[in-house]
Amino acid sequence: MRAAAFTELIGPDGVDVIDHETPVAGPGEAVVDVEACAINRHDLWILEGDSAMVDADDLPFVTGLDVAGTVREVGEGVSGVEPGDRVVLCPNETCGTCRFCREGPENLCENFSLYHGGLAEAARVEADRLIALPDGVDTATAAAVPTAYVTAFHMLRRADVGPGDLVFVPGATGGVGVATVQLADVLGARTVGTSSSESKLDRVRELGLDHGIRSTDTDEIRERVAEVGTPDAVVNHLGGEFTELGQRVMRRGGTMVVCGRTAGGTSTVDVADLFLGHKRVVGSTMGTQDDLRRLVDLVAAGQFEPVIDETYSLSETAAAFAAMQDRESVGKLVVEP
Repeated sequence: MRAAAFTELIGPDGVDVIDHETPVAGPGEAVVDVEACAINRHDLWILEGDSAMVDADDLPFVTGLDVAGTVREVGEGVSGVEPGDRVVLCPNETCGTCRFCREGPENLCENFSLYHGGLAEAARVEADRLIALPDGVDTATAAAVPTAYVTAFHMLRRADVGPGDLVFVPGATGGVGVATVQLADVLGARTVGTSSSESKLDRVRELGLDHGIRSTDTDEIRERVAEVGTPDAVVNHLGGEFTELGQRVMRRGGTMVVCGRTAGGTSTVDVADLFLGHKRVVGSTMGTQDDLRRLVDLVAAGQFEPVIDETYSLSETAAAFAAMQDRESVGKLVVEP
């Protein structure tokens, strides 16, 4: 079979379509014919050599977390799915034995990792990580959900966002940002978000963003957020200086949830403001398989539609990563092997 592999960790020029061994299902596994696989910032970090999990010794490396397609075969002991089922993969990989696997939530697993291998014509996966797709949910749409939307949904839940709340979303036109805006709207919350591009903000306004701020200057953003109101929650996938900004703008007793480091891996915390304001800063990675199942049901019910900016063939995978690197897209980029 063919796979889009990282052969050099130098950015998009390091992606090549290669012949790869066709997978066979072992005990507890399934082989899925991949019809769609979304790419994520996580993949791009690996491709740019900015991830400790992959180095030159691991090449060629096939990434791809967000797999959707049709089950081709199942291994011994599999009962939940069968050949012909349309499915989406929950990319969480957990040990199943630690305290957090036993007590939940599973994304706190002490050995938590993520699946890789979806940028190929077929993928071997743990069968119990597959979720059946309802009629009316196509595979490209399903592939857009697992990483960005599950992450955003879990963050909104951790911040206890509900109807009428104001949510600050720095970087509202990125994958997690767009997902946050849409899901906050489903929850009845209001959003104020930022971007460096007015045209991208216009697109996200169409998806439910209530207040858009075109700026990357944190002082200006702080003033303009204050004109809108005092956020009850901050969903921060950027990190860096936006962590201090998020802490400063949110209300007493508010919660900021952080899931990324696109704007930087270190942040400053105003300790006095933190404890005097009874504020919370919470880390969050991905979500749970139940989160994904609930989101797929919401898509099927027409509550929201994941945003896909563009789809690519397997041979165009390098172009998909170049588009992500250029930061011109709004929504998910999906490869369709």
